[in-house]
Amino acid sequence: MEDTAYDMQYHIVWTTKYRYKILRGKVAVRLRGIIWQGCEARNIQIIRGCIGKEYVHLLVSCPPNIALSNLLQYLKGHSSKMLQEEFNKLRQRYWEQHLWAPGYYCGTVGSVTEDMIKEYIENQDNGQDDETFKIVKD
Repeated sequence: MEDTAYDMQYHIVWTTKYRYKILRGKVAVRLRGIIWQGCEARNIQIIRGCIGKEYVHLLVSCPPNIALSNLLQYLKGHSSKMLQEEFNKLRQRYWEQHLWAPGYYCGTVGSVTEDMIKEYIENQDNGQDDETFKIVKD
């Protein structure tokens, strides 16, 4: 990805199964480490993050070659497995099942608006009168 420039930021949220308030103390600290390691290994920058008692909030910058669904599948699956292996109380509570509720929230974040992009594209002067992609509204 050395030749690719990107600015793709996502706000991601996922919660514990049954909204159990289990993410505190050593569990929260270990979870933070697992998330950092997983993101770092995939060249994903964590801009901000918060681990609450029952949820994880992340603001990340993600390369375009990584599907967000794959990232979340990895982070949730790997962290569930690791935390249950390391904390017996979690293994007992979840019977070695998934620690996380199904699904997640993801929203995009950007510093450029749709109108700014439209204006930029329309003001490109390539010396041609190419109307191929112009949309005419009735």
